[in-house]
Amino acid sequence: MEKYILGIVAFPILFSLLAVRVPIGLAMLIVGSVGTILISGWLPIMSLAKTSAWHLFSNYSLSVIPLFLLMGNFASKAGMSEALFKFAGACLGHKKGGVAMAAVGACAGFGAICGSSLATAATMGKVALPELRRLGYSGALSTGALAAGGTLGILIPPSVILIIYSILTEQNIAKMFLCAFIPGILAALGYIIAISIYVRINKDAGPTKKRIPWKARFSLFKNIWHIILIFIVMIGGIYLGLFTPTEGAAIGAAGTGLIAVTNKSFNLKSFIEVIESTAVTTGMIFFVILGAEFFNSFIALTQLPNLLTEFSTENNLKPLLVVALIMILYLILGCLMDSLAMILLTIPVFFPLIMSLDFGLSPEETAIWFGILTLVVVEVGLITPPVGLNVFIINKMAKDVPIIETFKGVIPFLMSDIIRIILLFIFPSITLIMLRVFY
Repeated sequence: MEKYILGIVAFPILFSLLAVRVPIGLAMLIVGSVGTILISGWLPIMSLAKTSAWHLFSNYSLSVIPLFLLMGNFASKAGMSEALFKFAGACLGHKKGGVAMAAVGACAGFGAICGSSLATAATMGKVALPELRRLGYSGALSTGALAAGGTLGILIPPSVILIIYSILTEQNIAKMFLCAFIPGILAALGYIIAISIYVRINKDAGPTKKRIPWKARFSLFKNIWHIILIFIVMIGGIYLGLFTPTEGAAIGAAGTGLIAVTNKSFNLKSFIEVIESTAVTTGMIFFVILGAEFFNSFIALTQLPNLLTEFSTENNLKPLLVVALIMILYLILGCLMDSLAMILLTIPVFFPLIMSLDFGLSPEETAIWFGILTLVVVEVGLITPPVGLNVFIINKMAKDVPIIETFKGVIPFLMSDIIRIILLFIFPSITLIMLRVFY
């Protein structure tokens, strides 16, 4: 059997393993190992098993992942999500659909110190969902807004998925973070506009609440100023060259940890839960990365990425058409699997192809633009039927809302996402303007 045929056949086998609930890391490890043995025999796979774990996990850049996870867990236990939601609700709650808008704004703020979409959705769901339901917001809007708002956790820096993309493609993490800001802000604004339109069409979906006086708003701001300070110090220090992203993550984790310790509700049990959650999630991510190393090594042996590049060149496919086809594939995959798996599975295959095409950009700009565009599309997969992990997380919390109502509720946000994807696709300068200004 030709090597490239083995590479093509590997993907449906991998998806079949995922369908029967084999963990993604283990599935990639099995398929990659068996494929490598079929092509090259036992010796290369034994050598890979001996060296890959050390080679991967001695990478200094990977240490940023547990630090950002630790920061997010401390922030969750310190009640930062609740403080952000109360302040945003005080500012926007008197507007029609304002509390749902406040939930999206709080998701954006919490995402800026969390870095995980699922964690953002779960944490904000606990805080905002009871209030939205108490005020009479429809089940569709309240769950849809929180599911969509949770996706901001992987787009607004710091982002664990963006870090992994940067490591896979050997890009500068700080520059990737910088270029994610405008798409992240556009996402939050797009969701707020979607809510505004939704509550005008469905007039009973998003009621208003009493206007909060400015004095009370300022009092609530006192509970979140330290969150803003941590973010400014962490991100500002990285771009001013005072410290690396890993050092910035350490400062952020220390800052949120200090705030958590001073919180009255934080105790020894909470601290143990934070450490345990960080360790478990880090172990899961690292095992998936290890499995991806075996699978990607096998794909490289099949020369499938080279064949895709040759096919594109020989058929004179337009560069933007190639990107469009990849984005459509991501939307389809988003219905079936989670964002981390998509990135680890596809980037080693698609990235060499993208870098071989001419978009009128420098190689670094091409890599960053494609990375942000990929992240945006992967983010959409978190609220796309039939999987939509964020949708299931929020719906499980709202026990009185049928799953079909939650999927109906995310439709306006999906439409906002599609518009944003088209804008970022047609106008790469939207993504790259911050890079060009600061570098």
